Amino acid sequence: MAPLKLHGVPFSTCTARVRACLEEKNVEYEICPVDLGTGAHKRPDFISKNPFGQIPVLEDGDITLFESRAINNYIAHKYKNQGTDLLQHGNLDDFAKVLVGCEVESQQFNPTMGPIFFNIFIAPLRGWAPDQKTIDENVVKVGTVLDVYEKRLSSSKYLAGDCYTLADLNHLPYIAYIMKTPHADLINSRPHVKAWWEAVSSRPASVKVSQGLTLGSSH
Repeated sequence: MAPLKLHGVPFSTCTARVRACLEEKNVEYEICPVDLGTGAHKRPDFISKNPFGQIPVLEDGDITLFESRAINNYIAHKYKNQGTDLLQHGNLDDFAKVLVGCEVESQQFNPTMGPIFFNIFIAPLRGWAPDQKTIDENVVKVGTVLDVYEKRLSSSKYLAGDCYTLADLNHLPYIAYIMKTPHADLINSRPHVKAWWEAVSSRPASVKVSQGLTLGSSH
């Protein structure tokens, strides 16, 4: 069976999210680099794969997928019998908790952590000054989300229970980057969140993927 093709770049948070899933599931894949600097993601051959011109894109034979969380759901379902059971297929209650956890990451955590990441890591690459007001506002917002996590993690090792799932994995790229900044205190100041992050980030798949998260902080 030919390896899956992952179009993206290792330092991309969305590419890293998919890589972490592939690694946890022990799925063979190859990274097909996309040169963002030359606008390769806006060219017709890439647009034919993702009309929004964004990475990553996963090709699995005749199937082409984009949007990192959708890709991860596909991988976790297709390869449910190998590697880490990231969706908890064997128990409906546990599966439901994973779905809720994934939605919380997507709808609550991501929209608040995203602007912090953008202003610290991406804006300087584009020659823009970080918007400190936006950073400060979202530090407060994501702190509220992490307070909910702190309470949840006081009664379970992971966000959807005692097993590592997509509800945890999908957080990996943003937190790995934020831990390089003074805002690491968002994690370190909450004991249960800190212990959770240490468990997540020390997994072999997480360690491997995090090595590619090489954007530097200027903040």
